[in-house]
Amino acid sequence: MEAGEGKERVLKQRQVLLFFVLLGMAQAGSKPRHYSVAEEMESGSFVANLLKDLGLEVDQLAARGPQVVSKGKKMRLHLDRQTGDLLLNEKLDREELCGPIEPCVLPFQVLFENPLQFFQAELRIRDINDHSPVFLDKEIILKISESITPGTAFLIERAQDLDAGSNSLQSYTVSPNSHFHLKLQDSSDGVILPQLVLNKALDREEQPEIMLTLTALDGGTPPRSGTALVRIEVLDINDNAPEFAELLYEVQVPENSPIGSQVALVSARDLDIGAYGEITYVFSQASEDIRKTFQINAKSGELLLRQKLDFESIQNYTLNIQATDGGGLSGSCVVFVQVIDLNDNPPELTMSTLIKEIPENLQETIIAVFSVSDPDSGDNGRMVCSTQDDLPFFLKPSVENFYTLVTNRALDRETRAEYNITITVTDLGAPRLKTEHNITLMVSDVNDNAPAFTQTAYTLFVRENNSPALHIGSVSATDRDAGANAQVTYSLLPPQDPQLPLASLVSINADNGQLFALRALDYEALRVLEFGVGAVDRGSPALSSQALVRVLVLDANDNSPFVLYPLQNGSAPCTELVPRAAEPGYLVSKVVAVDGDSGQNAWLSYQLLKATEPGLFSVWAHNGEVRTARLLSERDAAKHRLLVLVKDNGEPPLSASVTLHVLLVDGFSQPYLPLPEAAADAAQADPLTVYLVIALASVSSLFLFSVLAFIAVRLCRRGKAASLGGCSVPKGHFPGHLVDVSGSGTLSQSYQYEVCLTEGSKSNEFKFLKPILPNLLPQSTGKEMEENATFRNSFGFN
Repeated sequence: MEAGEGKERVLKQRQVLLFFVLLGMAQAGSKPRHYSVAEEMESGSFVANLLKDLGLEVDQLAARGPQVVSKGKKMRLHLDRQTGDLLLNEKLDREELCGPIEPCVLPFQVLFENPLQFFQAELRIRDINDHSPVFLDKEIILKISESITPGTAFLIERAQDLDAGSNSLQSYTVSPNSHFHLKLQDSSDGVILPQLVLNKALDREEQPEIMLTLTALDGGTPPRSGTALVRIEVLDINDNAPEFAELLYEVQVPENSPIGSQVALVSARDLDIGAYGEITYVFSQASEDIRKTFQINAKSGELLLRQKLDFESIQNYTLNIQATDGGGLSGSCVVFVQVIDLNDNPPELTMSTLIKEIPENLQETIIAVFSVSDPDSGDNGRMVCSTQDDLPFFLKPSVENFYTLVTNRALDRETRAEYNITITVTDLGAPRLKTEHNITLMVSDVNDNAPAFTQTAYTLFVRENNSPALHIGSVSATDRDAGANAQVTYSLLPPQDPQLPLASLVSINADNGQLFALRALDYEALRVLEFGVGAVDRGSPALSSQALVRVLVLDANDNSPFVLYPLQNGSAPCTELVPRAAEPGYLVSKVVAVDGDSGQNAWLSYQLLKATEPGLFSVWAHNGEVRTARLLSERDAAKHRLLVLVKDNGEPPLSASVTLHVLLVDGFSQPYLPLPEAAADAAQADPLTVYLVIALASVSSLFLFSVLAFIAVRLCRRGKAASLGGCSVPKGHFPGHLVDVSGSGTLSQSYQYEVCLTEGSKSNEFKFLKPILPNLLPQSTGKEMEENATFRNSFGFN
């Protein structure tokens, strides 16, 4: 973390570099500092200490990031950042770097990166006497006629010395002799030319050949020398010397001229005939460079190229050509060759400072500092720098062909994380040449993007009665940043309802956003659970976002139907009265039940499970209405017990049963109530299984018992109706069925009334059943269920 902050702090400091560019320009425009060093010094040799000139202390130097930049790609100097010493990177050869040019100066700059600043300087390379004078021709031949008068001077080939200044060639000497003495002549370009002056007339017959030793001396300490042999051939009389048609030939030669091409054609004429009129052309006082570059046809005077010309090395040549006839007389001319520059050198780019990675969101930041150069001249050496137009960078010129590559706006890593920048340097020559330098810049991430959920709201489904720790779904958020800035952590947000125990209902995996139900959910208690989740990245500062999660609890068939009517609470049951004159389809009663579930789990169906006399009554499957199935007769028993099954449509289905008591009466004018003995007998009746066993044993005994029981019930109902408990039929006119106020056959938001006589009152008192609302479901207690079971068992049903 500390390393990242340090890196960011350093990179931010680079933003201030632009404010020091103008300061660097101003200082770069001042007079350069001068330093000197002798050539041929070993690599690592001390040149100077720059601390005083730079105005810095030793501890400040390294922090400024200095480096030495010179023209071209060779780094000949090195600055020690710890001491401020300027040192040589390699051994310097003045003759290789500057040739005959004196003084030999190597310009360089000291570049500071933080803040950006240029410091100009020059290094002068002092010459040492490391080269001796050399005669290109070890033997110099002179042909002199014996008729030449004393005092005549003969120019001879000079020596070459690559050193400069006092170390260059200074004088000549000739071996002692009686015929010649040496005369030195200064040329217009400062070169010393040796001449042999004839002291006395020559006599070919006496001495046809004279041998002399010519010595060249430089001014070094100690001096160096070189020698050549001068062979003088004495000729017969020749009274006409060759004469050139022109004394000065000026020619221009493109530097790309092929080897062997003609540079010029010189021509001389001699009025003599025979051997004295035959002319031979040779170079006179030609340097080694001239002899390597040009050659002359001795017979025709045609000047040809021997090697390629290079304008960047030598711009012009001055050639002295001598024409000598067979008698030893000669004439000379000068050929001035001007090399025409061609655009044959592409520009060069030298990178001084380069940043390979910067953080996004930084405004104008320096990416690179570089210099450009082109050894060509004129428009061929003028350059233009550019980069791609579609990139957020621009080039800013500095001084001395220095440029800075700067961002023109804040970068966005999420849009583009890597830039391939091509710096193109093009000259203005014809044809134009260019150099390209590629830079790869990486954009490091800054936490500037908050996590984004894939959805603003998530809807999840879970079936009730789930197992604890059940995975119910996931949320997902992505972050466009990278590294730790893109690592997302999930959490549950505090619910809006402080009473909601969210932490005990749901949990979330902080790493992957998976949601879990911590306990079993109950659809009837909680159908929808809404809460917020948050996603936070690990950047600094951290960014976050939120999303809404809606968990829908799906219903499971975990509630049996609950019978609202008739009540099954163990109290005195009510008996439905049906007149014997009732038509088929007569509404006897209606079973009303509800289911705490929803959907198809709450769709109820009804069916008649058991009846005292099958076929007499029927139950409508969809609304629970109990109706007569046929006409009643006197043979039908007066008392009937019906077991109705209420079943939902769940999977698996759940059910409940209800017992109905139906009493057939002739009318409502007299009370037709069962005797207490019959009620007692019914309460003490054996279970159905016992009757089935008895019926299998003796059908006839069961039939006889049934007839006797029916007669007993009729007698008891007529004689002792007033003393029996349960519901009694009041005297007087009374309708023979229940009244459905709604007229729809159901109890949904309607009222049904039960007409009964209270037990033991023996008077006309009415007992009303309170309105039953479907949305208020009473919960049956264990005691009520036990009483309900006891009530069913009292009629012999299981």
